[in-house]
Amino acid sequence: MLAKSFVTTLIKCRISCFIQKSVATMTTNPISLETIKKLRDEYHKDPKNELAQNACTRIDPFEVAISRKRTDAALHVFNIKVESEGKPVTNQENSGRCWLFAALNVMRLPFSKKYGIDEFEFSQSYLFFWDKVERSHYWLNNIVSTAKQGEELDGRLVNFLLKDPINDGGQWDMIVNLINKYGVVPKDCFKESFSSRRSLHMNAILKTKLREFAKELREKVAAKATDEEIQSTIDKQLEVVYKIVATCLGTPPAKFNFEYYNKEKAYCSFGETTPQEFYNNYVRPLFNVDDKVCLVSDPRESNPFGQLYTLQCLGNVLGGRQTAYNNQPIETLIKAVRDSIVGGEAVWFGCEVSKRFERKHGLTDLDAHDYRLLFNTDVQVGLSKADRLKYGDSCMTHAMVFTGVGTDDQSNPTKFRVENSYGDKEYNKGYLLLTEPWFREFVFEIFWKKHVLPKCLPTARKDFDLIKRHDGGRRQEVCLGRSFERVQTRSENVASLGPNGHIGLPALQPRLQP
Repeated sequence: MLAKSFVTTLIKCRISCFIQKSVATMTTNPISLETIKKLRDEYHKDPKNELAQNACTRIDPFEVAISRKRTDAALHVFNIKVESEGKPVTNQENSGRCWLFAALNVMRLPFSKKYGIDEFEFSQSYLFFWDKVERSHYWLNNIVSTAKQGEELDGRLVNFLLKDPINDGGQWDMIVNLINKYGVVPKDCFKESFSSRRSLHMNAILKTKLREFAKELREKVAAKATDEEIQSTIDKQLEVVYKIVATCLGTPPAKFNFEYYNKEKAYCSFGETTPQEFYNNYVRPLFNVDDKVCLVSDPRESNPFGQLYTLQCLGNVLGGRQTAYNNQPIETLIKAVRDSIVGGEAVWFGCEVSKRFERKHGLTDLDAHDYRLLFNTDVQVGLSKADRLKYGDSCMTHAMVFTGVGTDDQSNPTKFRVENSYGDKEYNKGYLLLTEPWFREFVFEIFWKKHVLPKCLPTARKDFDLIKRHDGGRRQEVCLGRSFERVQTRSENVASLGPNGHIGLPALQPRLQP
């Protein structure tokens, strides 16, 4: 049997190799030496190529392509801004916590104004801690549910879950889940740690343990273990996760007393309170996370506007708010941001920050780089927004905050002021100028006030026929999202907008897609 099996396998292998070789020979041609000579000769015919080569072999080509003319013309002046911007400029450092930083940066504005605090931050590390614990628990339960559904270990869905069990990125609805359950804490009461600033190694430890736990859980499901036995196993695994996270990030306070000096230098205190009480009593009346919904703009024809979508296996709190996206034309998002800034409220948003982003001057503009002058071909905008999503050349990687807008004589936005979370050493002291054409191409998501949405836009989150099936092999793993499926119908449209379903790009990493 062994010999027969070996021969059969060998024959199949030879047939497979023969077919592949035949197909390759019929459909492709190798690069000939004559072609190489022609390419070389053509390249050196234009002296400009040698000048570009001299520059790019010494300097980052992204830097060489920066348009001096465009950066000189981009003035960080806006005729409409929120009343006051947050201080200090925040820095997520080498972590993917931008979604948390951006949300808390918006939240601190009305809080600081109400209580007369000149410089204030909510603890990003506090929510980061609970996201790690909750998301690990959420992921372990996904492992159990996929095993019970008969998903194979080498199938696409389980393979996708195992590829990246946990990361730093997230979405607006995940922020809502964390704040509603755990509240918020001033940063002075739960400070940063090495692993909150540089999360790579903590994540690596968690990933290897979660994969180990996944094996144990799948084996229990295969052995027909009871739900009680499986839950007991998850509880024990969660103890390990908590120990790792607490060791790396510190233990969040159960109670605290926030004391501070206000702008008049007077001593103030909130008294002893829990994080949940602090949010519900002092923050929620000023900024209620439940009042916001997510608007996205995905122009692919497979995902019609005016529909509500969800992403399978994307979440962090079991039993929490479902991640949902209201897909609208980009003009709707632009108008929503302008109206919010006019009304005095900053806006959380998600975008692809790495494209046409000039770091030194804090400029995000389609003309910030002149790649055609450098390479005699355009770069990053050769495809439409929809086609970039289809072909994996665009995805949502970063969250920031709109705090101002510049408009023309007809009140149409031409540029936006953006608060980033990369510190104040680069850019325009931590702020960016984002132009309206760039918004159209590379902004994907904003939050918006639920009560001012037009009645025609879907907002309800109950009675949805949520699709439980995965995407049938059409997932684009290089982009943001697992499956991006319409909630209100049984359609299996797939739309992906960013890596692993999350926004999150470390501040100190190269501005390339992870």
